[in-house]
Amino acid sequence: MGQGFLQIGLTLCILIAIAPFFGRYIARIFLGERTLLDPIMNPIERMIYVVSGVRGKQEMTGWQYARAVLFSNLIMGGAVYLIFEFQGILPLNPNNFNALSWDLALHTTISFLTNTDQQHYVPETTLSYFSQTAALGFLMFTSAATGLAVGIAFLRGLTGRALGNFYVDLTRAITRILLPISIIGAIALIILGVPQTFLGTGVVTTIEGYTQYIPRGPVASFEIIKQLGENGGGFFATNSAHPFENPNGASNLLEMLAMISIPVALIHTYGIFAKNTKQAWLLFWMVFVIFVVLVGITANGEYQGNLLINSALGIEQPNLEGKEVRFGSVLTAFWAVMTTSTMTGAVNGMHDSLMPTGGFSTLLSMFLQIIWGGQGTGTAYLLIYVILTVFLTGLMVGRTPEFMGRKIEKREIVLASVVLLIHPIAVLIPSAITLYLPEAIAGITNPTFHSISQVVYEYTSASANNGSGFEGLVDNTLWWNLSTIPSLLLGRYVPIIAILLLADSMANKQTVPETPATLKTDTLLFTSITAGVILILGVLTFFPVLALGPIAEGFKIATGS
Repeated sequence: MGQGFLQIGLTLCILIAIAPFFGRYIARIFLGERTLLDPIMNPIERMIYVVSGVRGKQEMTGWQYARAVLFSNLIMGGAVYLIFEFQGILPLNPNNFNALSWDLALHTTISFLTNTDQQHYVPETTLSYFSQTAALGFLMFTSAATGLAVGIAFLRGLTGRALGNFYVDLTRAITRILLPISIIGAIALIILGVPQTFLGTGVVTTIEGYTQYIPRGPVASFEIIKQLGENGGGFFATNSAHPFENPNGASNLLEMLAMISIPVALIHTYGIFAKNTKQAWLLFWMVFVIFVVLVGITANGEYQGNLLINSALGIEQPNLEGKEVRFGSVLTAFWAVMTTSTMTGAVNGMHDSLMPTGGFSTLLSMFLQIIWGGQGTGTAYLLIYVILTVFLTGLMVGRTPEFMGRKIEKREIVLASVVLLIHPIAVLIPSAITLYLPEAIAGITNPTFHSISQVVYEYTSASANNGSGFEGLVDNTLWWNLSTIPSLLLGRYVPIIAILLLADSMANKQTVPETPATLKTDTLLFTSITAGVILILGVLTFFPVLALGPIAEGFKIATGS
């Protein structure tokens, strides 16, 4: 218990220390300033632009940027789907796995394309090494870079700059951030005991004389981009609870820092773009406080354990169901909140076994999507809440709302509303349909209130591009593979298009001079109001399902009914 809280404290301290420096590095990359990697990466990038025909200095409008995102993603998705369908005749398949079923291949392709990595299959018995690396590994880099590029384009537009060129931003996100850190991180994971090999499944004879098959593969390189890119898909079915993906406390710390480093840094990147580091720190601490509160709620629930079981046994013990003893209840709770706050989706314990407080915190994190949020898009969502707060406070005092010297008008509010409303639409409607249809709920393995959480969690995970799940759910069926696809697509691409159009609209506005009556957005009061708006809009939208799911389940356990 004490060791768990010590690692939480250590992780948070490292996080606070590295965030401003990493944020400044990201800002320098996308503002075109010099970095240490320029001598190595500039020639490589120029070669990529020549081969691909990209004009590096050609600026894009919001629609052009959005079309580039959609077109490139369509091409990449088609190529990956074909890899899955022809897996049986492609190389690096030592276990001779056949092609995936069409519905599972389609779901897996879209899931990884949208940076969700929701998995309805057992990876070590389904995918070849070629599919894991050339297909999934490829999408882990490009989907993360896509989200980061969109986030940067939004920051540019918000601060009055041209949006930039998607293909250039995509390339620089990979060559300057994701790839260099992944190389270093993969080497560190190998040192810590994570395997990296193309040899097939190991076959050993146990002491008892039985034959045991041990899956392995190029895990280290897969694991680091899984965390750094907020992808979350596991090389093995048990994800980062598997000892080959996450063997010890040191690897656990490294992987947590990898999954959260870019989201926290991007808040400081915004501060540099906006030339307002004070507001960046205020937003950072606002999100930090909400994050720590959710961690505390979850860790306390897991430490107290199941009161019904403890009463029956006459002992007090933490909830160890679905936990790895390497990490225990506290670090599993910390990871659970972090992976759903950052939209990573990787797990080092089974979320279906969390106490109701854990189910509440993980669901709420994905409902809000701003603690710390998805790769690039999380920062954009946070700033959209800031814009809405400016609009609401402007209405209160009877002034035209302004943000960064630009007026917030009907078009901006409509686009911001689209970003925030598409998520509940993509979650609540399919959840209601599923709970209504008898054949759809056949995969539910838990009765009463927890079954509601299982269903809502699956669609929330898909729409929030998170990918984790309450894995008591039997989800490798035609219904679940196909019904989650609309949530995957709506939750990813509709907000991206709206974000880019909003950024383009802000970039093309004339600035207005600041007056004594101009609302200051870099104050503690305004940040507190922003936190209230986030909680009111986010929590109230999803409160009914929270009440019917984890809250009701918690009351049931507390009352012993």
